[in-house]
Amino acid sequence: MRRIGIVGYGHLGQYLTQAIQESNDLELAFVWNRTMDLLTQEAKIPSDLVMRDLRQASEYKPDLIVEVSHPSVTFKHGEYFLQVCDFMIGSPTALADPALEAKLKAKALEHGHGLYVPSGALWGGEDIRKMADRGTLKGLCVTMRKHPTSFKIDGQLRALNEQAKDASVTLYHGPVRALCPLAPNNVNTMAAAAIAAHNLGFDGVQGRLISDPSLSDWHVVEVSVEGPEMHGQRFKVDTIRRNPAAIGAVSGSATYASFFSSTLLAHGKGAGVFLC
Repeated sequence: MRRIGIVGYGHLGQYLTQAIQESNDLELAFVWNRTMDLLTQEAKIPSDLVMRDLRQASEYKPDLIVEVSHPSVTFKHGEYFLQVCDFMIGSPTALADPALEAKLKAKALEHGHGLYVPSGALWGGEDIRKMADRGTLKGLCVTMRKHPTSFKIDGQLRALNEQAKDASVTLYHGPVRALCPLAPNNVNTMAAAAIAAHNLGFDGVQGRLISDPSLSDWHVVEVSVEGPEMHGQRFKVDTIRRNPAAIGAVSGSATYASFFSSTLLAHGKGAGVFLC
């Protein structure tokens, strides 16, 4: 039975914790949250499962650590996690930092562990990866449309978002690498796409972020893939994913189950970086 440690106890962390406790194949190793009172008083997590210091993860003997907190956790503790066991990074926007990405890849190879990136709301991630492996992936654009209240952003993007009152506003259109630090909580799907499309990477994959006040019930993710020319025509695939979501929700409802499925898949692939 695999032991899973959960880092972060927001809505997604709570969902995963309960799903693991109800699973016949997984065991909860620990739960960590920045606000300890939420675990000890409100959630009433058993005291032996509450980890107060992320530097003590090895003492709980996890087989997999799942981060669903904030990219800053991976910046500070990601290398250590990969020394301990496999690591699933729920905030893969952190990997847009090339130095961190290189360090984590090196640490995974050094200790024989897997760095797993959940596909989240990305539809067709495995197909994108296969094309990247063959070098036939020529272009990839991921468009995310959400209600203005679903964005956790600052600076110029926040100012643009405030204009989306009566009509949709494009907050950003360009390389995913530059977008990730501007909206680290909202574009993990784009980061997952950049990992899958490894021949294009964070600089080659395009991201388009749209604030749309008409989307009161959905998050919409559009994935546009371009392949090689064949018989004078370019290969193309376009998908549209409509994920039910309440106004103000950062993650759509279907993403929770997707994350748990990724948790089940995040093992057994050896050392390296893997989409799951």
